[in-house]
Amino acid sequence: MEPIKVGLLGFGTVGSGTFTVLKRNQEEIKRRAGRGIEITRVAVRTPARAQAAEGVAITDDFRAVVDDPSIDIVCEMIGGTGFARELVLRAIANGKHVVTANKALLAVHGTEIFEAARAKGVMVAFEAAVAGGIPIIKALREGLTANRIEAIAGIINGTTNYILSEMRDRGIDFATALKGAQELGYAEADPTFDIEGVDAAHKVTIMSAIAFGVPVQFDRAHVEGISKLAAIDIRYAGELGYRIKLLGIARRTEKGIELRTHPTLVPEKLLLANVEGAMNAVVVQGDAVGTTLYYGKGAGAEPTASAVVADLVDVTRLHTADPEHRVPHLAFQPDSLSNTPILPIEDITSGYYLRLRVADVTGVLADITRILAHKGISIDALLQKESEQVDGGNKGETDIILITHETVEKNANAAIAEIEALSTVVSKVTKLRMAVLH
Repeated sequence: MEPIKVGLLGFGTVGSGTFTVLKRNQEEIKRRAGRGIEITRVAVRTPARAQAAEGVAITDDFRAVVDDPSIDIVCEMIGGTGFARELVLRAIANGKHVVTANKALLAVHGTEIFEAARAKGVMVAFEAAVAGGIPIIKALREGLTANRIEAIAGIINGTTNYILSEMRDRGIDFATALKGAQELGYAEADPTFDIEGVDAAHKVTIMSAIAFGVPVQFDRAHVEGISKLAAIDIRYAGELGYRIKLLGIARRTEKGIELRTHPTLVPEKLLLANVEGAMNAVVVQGDAVGTTLYYGKGAGAEPTASAVVADLVDVTRLHTADPEHRVPHLAFQPDSLSNTPILPIEDITSGYYLRLRVADVTGVLADITRILAHKGISIDALLQKESEQVDGGNKGETDIILITHETVEKNANAAIAEIEALSTVVSKVTKLRMAVLH
C-alpha cells in the first residue's frame, strides 16, 4: 500500500521533533499504522532552518503545501491563530486531514474548524495541543467514554509549574524565579501567555469541551496567572499543609460548568500537589472509574512529537473509514453537543485562602469571623503570625491567614469587601481558591 504523504508546516521545536521521531521509528510506526507515513514537503519561513529534513522538498510557500494534491495530511506546527487558521481551513477545504499542536487555534476557533472538517468528511487530530506527550485527549475521547466526567484539574503549563516549584523550594520571589526559568529555557523571552494563565486556559477549554460535550468556549473561561503571587503566600500555604499550583479546572455542577485557570491551593498529600518542575499532570474524575491521574512531560521536542506522530498513525488507520464511524472530534456526536452554560466566576463554589494584615489589637479576629459568619462562611483553619514574624510588616501589625469551607465566590467577595472596610485592617485581602478534589 502506498505511504500516506504528509505536508509539514513549520520546522521549529515541535516540527523538527516530529520529523526526527517519525524518521527514527519509521518501521515500528509502519507496523502499527498498516502503511508508511512519509513527510514529503516542509514549509518553513526560512528554508535554511530545515536542512535537517534531508530528502524532503522544502519551501517557504505554506499555501503551496496545503494546495498540493499529493498531500494527504497537513501537519500544522506554526502556532498562532491568524495564518494558522487560514491554512487549516484551506487544508480542510482541499479535503485534507489535519494534525495540529496548536491549542490557541482550537480554543479560539475550534468550533468553526471542527464543523468545517465534519462537513468535508476529514479529521482534525490534536493530541499534542494539550499536555505534550501525555495522551489526555485520547483518554477523554475514548478511554473514559463510558463515564460521566465530573471534573478535570490539571497542571498543564510547565513554565509556571517550574516557577512555583522554585519559589517554594528556594524561598524566592516570582521575578527571581521567572528570570531563572528564562535563563534555563523554560520560559520565553515574552512569557505572558504562560505566566498569566492563557496557555493553560486554552488547554483546559479544549478538555472541557471533550469532557462535557459542549462547544469550545475560551471566551467564557476565567483566566488568572501567577505574576502577582507573593512568596509569603506560598510559605503560609505550606505551613497549613498546601502547595500552590496553577491549575486549569473544568467542573460540572448543577448550575452549569466551571471553567477556570488560576493559582490554587492543593492539599500536599495529593499526588497532584507533588508534581514538580516542568512536569504536567491532569486529574480526571469520572462516575464509574473514579479518580485517574495522567502524568508526564508537557512540552519539548520529542514528548510533543510523540503525540503528533500518534495522531498521524490514528489518521492513517482511519483514512479510508466512513466519516460517520470515526470518533467525533469532541467525543460527542456533533448534533448532540450540549448548551450547558459556563458559569461566571462569581457563581463558582470553592474554599478560599484569605490573608490580611491587621493592627494587633483586641477584637480584630472577632470582627472578621462575625463578617464571615454573616455571609454563611465558616472557617476551616486559621494561622496568625506575630508582628516580628510578619514579612515586611510594621511593629504592632499581624498577618491573619484563614482557610474557609466552600462557599459561592460572590459571598466570599462580599465578605472581603466588608473586612477591608474595617479600620483595623491595614491591607487588601489576598484571596486564593482551594482545589476541589476528592
